[in-house]
This record gives sequence, structure tokens and C-alpha cells, in this order.
Amino acid sequence: MLLSIVTPAYNEADNLPRLYERLCGLDWPALGLDWEWVVVDDHSRDGTPAVLRDLVSRDPRVRTIRFSRNFGSHAACTAGLEHARGDAAIVMAADLQDPPETIPALVEKWHGGSDVVWAVRGAREGESLRTVASARLFYALMRRVTSLEMPPAGVDFFLVNRAVIDALKAAPERNTSLIGQIQWLGFNQASLEYTKQARAAGRSKWTFSKKLKLSVDWLVGFSYFPIRFMSALGVLFAVAGFLYALFLTLRRFIWVVPVEGWTSLICVLLITSGVQLVMLGVLGEYLWRTFDASRQRPRYVIEHRAGFPRL
Repeated sequence: MLLSIVTPAYNEADNLPRLYERLCGLDWPALGLDWEWVVVDDHSRDGTPAVLRDLVSRDPRVRTIRFSRNFGSHAACTAGLEHARGDAAIVMAADLQDPPETIPALVEKWHGGSDVVWAVRGAREGESLRTVASARLFYALMRRVTSLEMPPAGVDFFLVNRAVIDALKAAPERNTSLIGQIQWLGFNQASLEYTKQARAAGRSKWTFSKKLKLSVDWLVGFSYFPIRFMSALGVLFAVAGFLYALFLTLRRFIWVVPVEGWTSLICVLLITSGVQLVMLGVLGEYLWRTFDASRQRPRYVIEHRAGFPRL
């Protein structure tokens, strides 16, 4: 049986050789598996391409894909899975925060009958309390507003078998979360806990803007909550406006209090206008994604491949 290790990489020249050595150091004969390493270079601007060329020349198990531009880590993971030839594939980052030594435990769960095995973060080394708290808050929100049962601490490191890979290839969605897609597909899913280690070298490329985009992709792609919230907010404002108008009418004709006005009118106008603009923005997110899907542009463009057998 063949196991594919899929690794997205962006400016990871220092970490890739270390990850390769640790992968080679696993007791693969004891696992009863052959393995391949599919590294997707998300158009790195450091020495990553040279490092990968060297690894491909030294080991036929290493296969590389380079994007024509930076398409993002989820596109890189998707490309790696689509090119994986294994009976199962493990997706893991290049920064060594996900220890390769966890792979035997993932494989054991897979051999036990699980189609998807999530490596769930237990302790998180080298990360601030703010980062850990914000991650837990994000996943708690996603569990609340979507139908997906995400682990409270979140996941980045997982195993999927061939059936799941084929199902993903048959559902080529855009502007979505790969992890959310796998959760939505179903199958027999299991999890195990591991310690997420500190980054070996370099800085994280997971910026605030990327986190924000992923949050929007989760909400729009797997939840009707924004649309329902807009409807509920519209009803709330309509009821509040009606009650306020009734109060002013009663005050005018029963207590003979004149209706005053410009300050309260401007406040109401500003609030309602702001809410309407937010609602239009939410609708725009849905419409843009529909338009983007209708153009049928590829999710990624490959500049070149190396290490793959010729057909």
C-alpha cells in the first residue's frame, strides 16, 4: 500500500530538508507502507525551488508541483491531494509544527476503519495565549453557526483515504475551506490528540487578512446564518420603527407633547443606513462567489512538476 504525504510550502527552504529527514526516519517497514512526498510550492520567493530540485534528484519518492503564482495554502493542499497516488494521503505543513512522528498513530486509526483521521491540537507550543484563545473562539463560532462538527481547538493535520480524495476531486468548489469540505462529505471520521510544536524556522505566513478571508469562506460556504441573520435584523428594525412611531403618536395626541426631531431622526437614519450597507456587503459576498464559480477559472495554475512518473 502507498501513503502520500502532501505538504503545501511557501518560503520554507529552511524547514523542508528537516521535514524530509524526519519523514525518512520513520519506521516505514513496520507500518507496511511505501510512501511518496508531494510538495506543492505556492510560488515561493526564497530558496525553496532549489531545495526541492535537490530533494527530487536524490530521492524518487519526492514529487513537486510549483504554482505559477501564490494561490494560497488551501489550493496547494487541494492540488497535492489531486496529484497523490496513494491509498491514503496525509496533509501536513512544512514548518514542523505538525510532528511527522504522529503519522504511525494516524495510520493505525486508518487501518482500524476510519476514512478520515483528524490530528486534533492538544497543547500548542510556542504560541501566545491570544493566538490560542482566538483559534478556540473561531472554531466555537463555526460549530455554532454551521452544521460541521469541528474539534474545539481546530485541525490542520489529517489523513484521508482514497474514497475521500476521489469525492473531493468530484466536488471542485472555489473560495471554500478544504477542512470544511472534508467535514461536509461525511464518511467515517475519527480523531486523535497531539502536541502542536513550535515552528522550527521562519515566520508564519498565516496573516490576519488570510484568517479573515477563511472565516468569511467558512460562513458563506457552510452556513445560511448570515442570510437568516439579515432577515431577522430586518424584522427587528421594522418592529422597532413601528413601536417608535406608535410611541410618538400616543405622546403627541394623549400627552400633547410635540414631536422633536432632527437629532433622533439623524441617529435612526445613520444606524439603518449602516445596517443596510452591511446587508448589501453580505449579499455581495454570495453573489461574487456565484460569479466567480460561473467563470470556471482553474483553482490553481501549475508552472511545472517534477518527480512524477511519465504517463
